[in-house]
Amino acid sequence: MEAIEDLAFKPCTSSLYLRPFRLCYRQNGTKKFWDFMRTHDSVSILIFNTSRQCFVVVKQFRPAVYMCEVERHHPQVFQHQDKESFSRLEDPLPAVAGVTYELCAGIVDKPDLSLEEIACEEVLEECGYRVPVTDLRRITSYRSGVGVTGSRQTLFYAEVTDQMRTSEGGGQPEEGELIEVVEIPLEDSMKFAYDETFPKTMGVIFSFMWFQNNIAPKLQKNKIKTP
Repeated sequence: MEAIEDLAFKPCTSSLYLRPFRLCYRQNGTKKFWDFMRTHDSVSILIFNTSRQCFVVVKQFRPAVYMCEVERHHPQVFQHQDKESFSRLEDPLPAVAGVTYELCAGIVDKPDLSLEEIACEEVLEECGYRVPVTDLRRITSYRSGVGVTGSRQTLFYAEVTDQMRTSEGGGQPEEGELIEVVEIPLEDSMKFAYDETFPKTMGVIFSFMWFQNNIAPKLQKNKIKTP
């Protein structure tokens, strides 16, 4: 995952996933405009393995995160860029600078499938667990990137067992995915959530907190009842 080499970048003039626009409008009598990007909505899934009492998350290299770190260390990297330029990074950072921990997730790009069906596909492809649609629990939906994309992400919860794992997961290499499946023990989850040395999405922190408020108390009660 961290064998990243031959790094180069240039302005993006077309994309399958992002479309830049400018909205011009008048608000309270004042003319304004706002630049934004249109992209796909998405689903994410909080996966809890009841066999081993751990959360199943994914770890992957994110170029956008990597380039933010590059700019933080080399502020001049994005200066003087135009549509014709193609810049090589002469002093690249280690690839680990762009590796993040995330919930299993995927974009909503299959109109013939429900959000639940897309979520189950992602769980199988990325983490290797075969989860029936009826076993998913919808937690909530929310807007992400409200200043740039405004896309909607729907969050689900799924409980799995070791017996439900049918493959190693890892994503679809033909789509450029290279994903590592990571298990976070329940007892370490909140420490992990707030440990900034493990770069992670807000979805991880929020969903772990949701679990502590909605699922963990039931687990404690079951332990008390068990002789």
